[in-house]
Amino acid sequence: MRAICGEFMGGLARIVHLLRGMFKLSRHFSMASAIGVIAVVTALSLFYRYLATSALMTHETRASVALTKVFANSIWSGYALFVKNASGIPKAELPQRKEIAELRADVLRHMKGLNIVKVKIYNLDGLTVFSTDPKQIGVDKSNSPGFLRAQGGHTVSKITFRDQFNALEQVIVDRNLIETYIPVQENETAAIEGVFEVYSDVTELVTQLKKTQLQIVGGVLFALSLLYLFLFLIVKRADGIIKTQEEERKANEAKMRHQAYHDSLTGLPNRASFAERMQEALRRAKRTQQSVGLLFLDLDRFKCINDSLGHSVGDNLLQLTAKKLQARVRETDMVFRMGGDEFTVILENLREPEDAALVATRIIESMSQPIKLHEHEVTTTVSIGLAICPRDATDAETLVQHADAAMYRAKEAGRNRYEFYTENLNVKVLERFTLESGLRRALEDGEFMLYYQPKVSVKSGEIIGNEALLRWLHPERGILTPDKFLSVLEDSDLIVPVGEWVLRTACQQTKDWQSAGFPHIPVSVNIASRQFTSGSLQATVRRVLRETGLAPRYLELELTERLLIENAGAAIEALDELKKIGVLISIDDFGTGYSSLNYLKRFPIDVLKIDKSFVRDMVTHEKDAAITSAIISLAHNLQLGLIAEGVEDLNQVEFLQSRGCNEVQGYLFSRPLPPEEFQQLLSMGNLSAVLPDKNDLAVAAK
Repeated sequence: MRAICGEFMGGLARIVHLLRGMFKLSRHFSMASAIGVIAVVTALSLFYRYLATSALMTHETRASVALTKVFANSIWSGYALFVKNASGIPKAELPQRKEIAELRADVLRHMKGLNIVKVKIYNLDGLTVFSTDPKQIGVDKSNSPGFLRAQGGHTVSKITFRDQFNALEQVIVDRNLIETYIPVQENETAAIEGVFEVYSDVTELVTQLKKTQLQIVGGVLFALSLLYLFLFLIVKRADGIIKTQEEERKANEAKMRHQAYHDSLTGLPNRASFAERMQEALRRAKRTQQSVGLLFLDLDRFKCINDSLGHSVGDNLLQLTAKKLQARVRETDMVFRMGGDEFTVILENLREPEDAALVATRIIESMSQPIKLHEHEVTTTVSIGLAICPRDATDAETLVQHADAAMYRAKEAGRNRYEFYTENLNVKVLERFTLESGLRRALEDGEFMLYYQPKVSVKSGEIIGNEALLRWLHPERGILTPDKFLSVLEDSDLIVPVGEWVLRTACQQTKDWQSAGFPHIPVSVNIASRQFTSGSLQATVRRVLRETGLAPRYLELELTERLLIENAGAAIEALDELKKIGVLISIDDFGTGYSSLNYLKRFPIDVLKIDKSFVRDMVTHEKDAAITSAIISLAHNLQLGLIAEGVEDLNQVEFLQSRGCNEVQGYLFSRPLPPEEFQQLLSMGNLSAVLPDKNDLAVAAK
């Protein structure tokens, strides 16, 4: 039963669900049901009344007919001739005839005990020969429909209500009467000799009929009310189900629309929403002759933070970035997340391009403040590209491209800044795209190669190590140095596989030279930020060393000072893991990142490399000389290895040696060389031929 009821309710819900937009089910069901109940009760009442009245009339008609037959059989023969010839008697004399008195007596005798209140007798001419109401004797009824039908042999009855009625010797009021016209004949085949009109008083029967009718109607109404209540509860339940489903549908539609047009992580409008809003803003700008600005933002080194501190920290950073952006733009401006760490801001009603610059400046200042992310203090910056409509473009797609190009220009210019779009940026964007496509092909086609630059001991002239440097043998432009393509490589997802190729190739080449009998010297490999924060560097180093057979002590990993400081906490853990492998760790470009000495003492490093920017001018500039001397002193006090890079003349060698730095690297001794040429340097044993005279160095030291 429960299953059937459930199926019924489910089917009802599905049917009325189609009508949910037209009306509220339970309210209209109540109205329709009330109308239906009234209609059913009314129809049933009328039908019952019709049946009961018909039965009553049939019963009374039969009684009247029976009375007429009895009268006809008993006394009609004595009055038939009188009735037939009554038309010839003057109307005034007719009531005075003795036959009328006799007829009255006989009629009253036969009516005794019956509910008949009046009797009339007509001859075939329609003359009222007799009536229990003497005033009606002599009246012509030849045109009466009842008389005419009875004259034709039909018994005709109808029920009437009379406010006042002359019945026999009294007047009765408020009575229901059945009026019956009956043909008089000796038998069914005999000729009709007259017509009786009989009035029966059925007031009590009609009253009982009405009472019974009310009882039946009450019973039916009660039954229908119970049925209505039962169905109403079902419909009410179905209405509730439909309402719930409708609310859920609307909520789901709203949720789906929100999801379709909003970013689930930050809650900001997404790329799809941006496309619509941008078109609307451009249409309004065209109509009002106002300018629209577009800011294209990208977080600097977000990939590094995401990989080193985890995706949860990265997600938190994106959420905080969204809040900062919304807090720093104007109320009329709209912020969107385009995907990843890219955001856009639509600036409407700009009076001057400088207004967009002010918004960009506020954003940069806000983003550069340190923030706390899962117990990590992180400082991040943002690069912003600006494009203005209609100055730079009038359609959304071109405006986005121009703002994107300006953003990349801001990154190339040092990050943490904004750049306006200029016409020559299109050429640079195309060049960058072409370069990235070429880099992908270069890795697949083996166009990368390694050059090696020696590290030299100033005292002995011996080669104490070398640094592996990446080169790209471009099919059209020849050999390219990293400054031509490294930034594109680092911003793409190619840096990790290319970095692994560099590591493997350098280790394999070093092992080959050792196997060939050349001096066992370590090779330095530069590690990019994404490699270090990818989480797979340690496993990659272990695998490469195992596969190439190179001992860990002959591999030195160079990491920039900025890379380590930006992710100090995670960097310490990662460096500890690398030290467990047994490789050497050096800090490249030391002195350019303004590192904290507190972090420096905690880093498990082996070597400091003095950046060439200090070495280049240390002989002529006191500040560079002081910084270089301080770095050398710091390395000695921390018992770290020390090497200066970018050494290009003897004066620099003399300065470094006089301060206690005896290991150098630079063009003075050798440019980076391909493996075959570097092998020739290894064959020489040392590079003392290019060193200054020792006596000269001693004099310089004094």
